[in-house]
Amino acid sequence: MNVLDCTLRDGGYYNNWDFPSDIVEAYLKAISEANIDYVELGLRNFPKQGFLGAYAYTTEQHLNSIELPEGPTYGVMVDAKTILNSSLDVESAVEALFVPASESKIGLVRIAAHFNEVESSGAIVKKLKSMGYIVGFNLMQAGGKSDDVIADKARQAVEWEVLDVLYFADSLGNMDGGEVERIVSAIRREWQGPIGIHTHNNMGKGLDNTLIAAASGVTWLDATITGMGRGAGNTQTENLLAVFDKEGSKYNPKPVYDLVIRHFEPMQKVYGWGSNLLYFLAAQNDIHPTYIQNLLSNTHYGTEEIVGAISYLSTLEGTTAYNGSVLETAVSFKTSDSEVSGSSECIGKFEGREIVVIANGSTSKKYRQAIELYIREKKPVVLSVNLNHHIDQSLIDFYVISHNVKFLSDSNRYKSISKPVILPKHRFSDPELEKIKHLTKFDIGFDSTSDTLSVTSEYVRSPYDLTSAYLLGILAITKPDSVKLIGFDGYEKGDVRQQEMLNLLSQYQALPEARQLIALTPTSYPIRQESVYAIHS
Repeated sequence: MNVLDCTLRDGGYYNNWDFPSDIVEAYLKAISEANIDYVELGLRNFPKQGFLGAYAYTTEQHLNSIELPEGPTYGVMVDAKTILNSSLDVESAVEALFVPASESKIGLVRIAAHFNEVESSGAIVKKLKSMGYIVGFNLMQAGGKSDDVIADKARQAVEWEVLDVLYFADSLGNMDGGEVERIVSAIRREWQGPIGIHTHNNMGKGLDNTLIAAASGVTWLDATITGMGRGAGNTQTENLLAVFDKEGSKYNPKPVYDLVIRHFEPMQKVYGWGSNLLYFLAAQNDIHPTYIQNLLSNTHYGTEEIVGAISYLSTLEGTTAYNGSVLETAVSFKTSDSEVSGSSECIGKFEGREIVVIANGSTSKKYRQAIELYIREKKPVVLSVNLNHHIDQSLIDFYVISHNVKFLSDSNRYKSISKPVILPKHRFSDPELEKIKHLTKFDIGFDSTSDTLSVTSEYVRSPYDLTSAYLLGILAITKPDSVKLIGFDGYEKGDVRQQEMLNLLSQYQALPEARQLIALTPTSYPIRQESVYAIHS
């Protein structure tokens, strides 16, 4: 049995591979004392744009600057596409990245490849083997592939004649024990050498799948400290060693336990890796975990937006591989490439009227009874920013929608409303508009690529792709007499969304059509505040 710890490589997806030197030193010491067999120190890459830490490159120069304790065999991982997409031929690309093993502190190189890259990867394996390395080959996204396809890739690996270990990865974290056993059996149809497994913990099955693989004859087992790794992370090294320790093994888990408590659990609180409901949902829908990791790391998106993005991504093909432009579509709420357009039917629509705008801040729930009483007494025109989850829907006159992901997350609820919606039709697809075909629609366009907030008779221009920006533009176009805000709670001082809203409010007030904004519920925005309870004042 071989345990391979790849914390610095897989964990680097959370900190750009920029691990503090004191943590690296403590990690290497603990791993060595724990008798771990192999340590994958990081990736090997050609230079990339932007700053990445030492373990995104794991250069020979860096390796020579640190002390590697005796015991484990050290290694790196290289993506097949790094070499195959290079401007160099395969042999030259490998030689540009690697020195002969006799001149290096590393003895293992693993190649990560998608199934469609296997056929082109033989030359990489052979070149690395000729340079003296132990060579592993990692089949990514093996889950769901047919037995015949898996067996065929194993057959190609046999034909290379020099491969040391053939891995398969549960890249989407959605395998169960039966799937692990099936894949091992399919590989064994052609490959009789050592097999390895790399699990992800999206559905909380990483450790179970690793142990089932071991029981099925898999002898190379990946793990990371506290499961640190892309998305929901991996099988936890400390848990795997604890199981082996109970059974009696060569491993000494106590140094790893100390490492976890002293160094990695505090880091986990900062970066937030680990399984949760959103990763579970993504795994169920064959969505690559990097989508969820990037959504969770962006302070713009709350739970509703993320759930809506998952709903959108689940309707697409090809989300088993991460694509930044697809994520941008999912969270920019813009599935249509149509030009900005709209109608002028809303110019001055609310002249002479008081407008109450209700957002979904917690205060709209806290003061629900007072808000509903205010509306019944004052009889303003009520606009709801998206669907409101707290206020009696019969009191709302119009719904303002600009974001497809918010629409998707609430799509079933739109069937039960009857009031008109104000929306930029050009940002919605025909199937999405079909869901609200029973509703009256007022079309005001929305261009979120402008330098500042402004309006025309037909659309809103904004520097931010925010429903609040669209709403402020609508207020300028419809020219109400007065505007009262409810549920516009604001964000914490350091939150980027707070600064964006402050910028938008300032730009709104500079518009010739602007009206004074008055908050009737508590807010952190610098606008005039009154009380929803002061109905008769």
